[in-house]
Amino acid sequence: MAYVNLVKLCVGASQIEDLELWQAARGQGIADYTPRHVTRMWPKREPELTNGGSLYWVFKGQILARQKILHLEEVIGDDGIRRCGIVMSLDIIRTQSAPRRAFQGWRYLSPDDAPADLPQTRTGDDEMPDALSAALAEIGVR
Repeated sequence: MAYVNLVKLCVGASQIEDLELWQAARGQGIADYTPRHVTRMWPKREPELTNGGSLYWVFKGQILARQKILHLEEVIGDDGIRRCGIVMSLDIIRTQSAPRRAFQGWRYLSPDDAPADLPQTRTGDDEMPDALSAALAEIGVR
């Protein structure tokens, strides 16, 4: 079976470090913590998402990172409404910059349209400024 990804705006975060700090704070003191994003709609393509899919995060109009989707879980809010918890790996993987217009909720993202991961072996390199990375992605240079 093939897999599919999700793409989601990282609301309230302007950079990857904001997401890392937020997730670390949420998991502080919890031994088996795994981050999750709760959303109103339950993805109809659950088997494909949990067969290798990732949640790609958009920061300031650019996809910059992803987290592997582990599973989906039911979350019942204080209001009694059923929601979907997208449970993800702790690892936040940086990706090549890819422009993405604002949207509400989440969208499916095919593996062919997903940006490639940045190399893990080049940790000593200086990071490219966000504005330059965005400009290059806008003209199709990755």
